[in-house]
Order: sequence, then structure tokens, then C-alpha cells
Amino acid sequence: MLNQKVSGIPIIYNSNGYENIETIKLLNGYIDVYLPDLKYYTNELSKKYSNVNNYFKIATNAIKQMYSQVGQAKFDENGLIKKGVIIRHLVLPNHMQNTKNILKWISDNMPNDIYISVMSQYFPTYKAKEDILMNRKLNKKEYKEIFNYLYSLNLKNGYIQELGTHEEEYVPNFDFSE
Repeated sequence: MLNQKVSGIPIIYNSNGYENIETIKLLNGYIDVYLPDLKYYTNELSKKYSNVNNYFKIATNAIKQMYSQVGQAKFDENGLIKKGVIIRHLVLPNHMQNTKNILKWISDNMPNDIYISVMSQYFPTYKAKEDILMNRKLNKKEYKEIFNYLYSLNLKNGYIQELGTHEEEYVPNFDFSE
């Protein structure tokens, strides 16, 4: 049976957020934890960086559906998530307003028990190295701006990744030499 769990291990659906709402509805009862990204607030950014239209509308509708299925996050005695939604957002350099709009939307439109994960690990690869707005990592000023904004909102649960110096460690080795 598809939804039978092995040793109580939750079924986790890791998503870029750009999901067909009908697909999410079909997953109802099979998924314990949804981990959707919420990347872009404007169509201009989603078209430019992911070549998709209506990303924000599609992703937010999918996220609302995900939350309606699994509800408030539940954790076991060790702090491991067993059920719920964690919305992830990667802060992009030179796009602070994008992040602020997304965090504001979450604060205004999702239950106040929603979990978010604000990530600062952006590292330019491939064509991003040629894009004047995206050819660098997040800087301390940008990180502090988002950190302060996040804490000004009524968001109670979540995580904010510390600004580091090893973001390239998060990038897989795509040359298949290892």
C-alpha cells in the first residue's frame, strides 16, 4: 500500500513550489511533510530566473493546499518533524524586496503557526555568474536587512540560516568525477 509507513518514518515531499494544484490534491493522505520553496514574488523574476509564468500564484495556491492537508507542524520528542509544512525561501542578492514581499505574504496569508526556513546559502553557478544582479553571494548588509525584517513580522516559527562562508559546499558536484 502506497501510504503505509516504514517504522513511523514520515513521507516528505520536497518541492520547488511550482506545483499543479490537482497533483497536490491527489497526494492528500500520502504525504506527511511538505517542504515547498517559495522563490519569487514577481512574474518578472520567475520568468527571468526559472522561465516560468505565474510562479507566485501557482506556488501559493499549492502551499495553501499542502497546509490544508497536513496542518500545523508536529515534531517528535527529538525535534524531528513528523507532520506539517515548512516553507523555504532562498534570499537572492540584490532582490531584498522579493524576499520582503514573500515573507509579508506568508505573515498575512498563512496561519501564524506556519514554519518557514529563510536560507542565505545562495551561490552563483552557471549563467548566474554572468548576471550582474546574481553573480555574487549574499552580503552582510542584505542578510541583516532580511533578518531584521523577518523579526518585525508576526511569524513565530521557523529558521533563518546564518550567513556563512562555505555556501559552495551546498552545490553538488555535477562533473560526475567522484
